[in-house]
Amino acid sequence: MLEDKDRIFTNLYGLQDWRLEAAKQRGAWNGTADLISLGHDWIIQQIKDSGLRGRGGAGFPTGLKWSFMPKEVKGRPHYLVVNADESEPGTCKDREIMRHDPHLFIEGCLIASYAMKANVCYIYLRGEYVDERNNLQAAVDEAYAAGLLGKNAAGSGWDFDLYLHHGAGAYICGEETALLESLEGKKGQPRLKPPFPAGAGLYGCPTTVNNVESIAVAPTILRRGAGWFRKFGRENNHGTKIFSISGHVNRPCNVEEAMSIPLKQLIDVHCGGVKGGWDNLKAIIPGGSSVPCLPKNICDDVLMDFDALRDHRSGLGTAAVIVMDKSTDMVRAIARLAYFYKHESCGQCTPCREGTGWMWRVLERMVVGDSTTEEIDKLLEVSTQIEGHTICALGDAAAWPVQGLIRHFRHEIEERINTYRNDRPHVAVAAAE
Repeated sequence: MLEDKDRIFTNLYGLQDWRLEAAKQRGAWNGTADLISLGHDWIIQQIKDSGLRGRGGAGFPTGLKWSFMPKEVKGRPHYLVVNADESEPGTCKDREIMRHDPHLFIEGCLIASYAMKANVCYIYLRGEYVDERNNLQAAVDEAYAAGLLGKNAAGSGWDFDLYLHHGAGAYICGEETALLESLEGKKGQPRLKPPFPAGAGLYGCPTTVNNVESIAVAPTILRRGAGWFRKFGRENNHGTKIFSISGHVNRPCNVEEAMSIPLKQLIDVHCGGVKGGWDNLKAIIPGGSSVPCLPKNICDDVLMDFDALRDHRSGLGTAAVIVMDKSTDMVRAIARLAYFYKHESCGQCTPCREGTGWMWRVLERMVVGDSTTEEIDKLLEVSTQIEGHTICALGDAAAWPVQGLIRHFRHEIEERINTYRNDRPHVAVAAAE
């Protein structure tokens, strides 16, 4: 369990004022110039040593990602782009950072940009995040007025400008290269890689794209030391993390906790348990809707970190825990997610454009049982043909929930098919023929 003194986001619930003076009292902007004076390489090394892995879903080591940027600024400027397009179903952590602790986030943008020798940062906000944009813009204006942004930002000697860009509500723009396309004023479609953004990103210039939470924790890590952050969680899964827990729990919430906390402890302590008790649990989706679900027998003792969930063929993702009790129709739930990914596909890649719609239509029939057991295997096969065969990871995101359903709840699909046939004997005869 994480103690209050170790929490980075001390205003996560908005119980205190989010404006500049209150943020300073909580520790934001404390010694920022002193941290910057220690140099680009020192900052990047501290982030590496802390073990921070990206909090946007992929879990790539943040310090390593920063180090990919060119060491010198030559003919092209460097950019930091922060991905605030929080569109993954079940995920609502970055929203609270921008609403309630925007100055900690803005300070992180300055420090990260300095580390990568970027004088400009763009924050790309989800289209539906209007209140978040308003608070964040007001905080940016405060920071400019106080000399914390602009020329000689925070007295550091580094010139730094920060801009907000409001998207139009497209899930695909959460993918880093689609986000860059949208930021440039084009249709939000993913780019082929290579080149990677660190080589040719925004406007063809060296660019790093990071998640809001990844950037917002950086100042506290530097102030308290990499060793402090590293002491939480298991090896290769260090630090604190905001978990978004929703679904069939008594108290859905966002909470900052230590990495590697047992799932059962996370739900029991912070959410008042599963509705109807732990034995009423059927499944969870541990990292936002794009990762495979896990049944109760795995949930009993699974740890909430990247490696533990990977070992169970799922993922931590954004740490958005969707809890489903025994009243849940798993086939219908995954069919609904399949519709979401079909709807949000940009249509650029054939496996995703055609495959997501096909999977959704098959699942809609399976919801009522109008299918065959052979078709379950065909559905699984098609999902593997989509996975890994598209420019971006939306194909994977569409395939994994389907694979999780078949892996753990195939019996529910088969029972529904058998019931459908028993209620309609002529269907069983036709299938046999």
